[in-house]
Amino acid sequence: MKTFNQSIEHKKEWYLVDAENKTLGRLATTVAKYLCGKNKPEYTPFIDTGDVIVVINAEKVHVTGNKLKDKIYYHHTGYQGGIKEISLEKQLIKAPEQVIKDAVSGMLPKGTLGRKMLSKLKVYAGDKHLHQAQKLKPLSI
Repeated sequence: MKTFNQSIEHKKEWYLVDAENKTLGRLATTVAKYLCGKNKPEYTPFIDTGDVIVVINAEKVHVTGNKLKDKIYYHHTGYQGGIKEISLEKQLIKAPEQVIKDAVSGMLPKGTLGRKMLSKLKVYAGDKHLHQAQKLKPLSI
């Protein structure tokens, strides 16, 4: 029996996900699965066989428990003592797209392949997006 290896050329599908009233973690796991290509029978771990995902209504994503106040995002400015923190509640107001990107990027492989997969994720705060020409298929979560 021979092992099947996926060729580099493969067809990418475009999916539309509406994040309104969806739980953040459950949304991120499904999106990460489609970005990696694990929903396809020709999945190969070392080749980017995933699809392109467009997420709309990122500002209306739902979280459970006390995560709005308790979950903290950190980043460093590069200067001494330059660590900054922001709560999930304030981050959803400031940059709701970044919340979903951070959740999904934590579930993707680290390195160049993971960064390539993350570049196929398009997130928009409202219900308007720039990808009408790609004929998006709705993805239910």
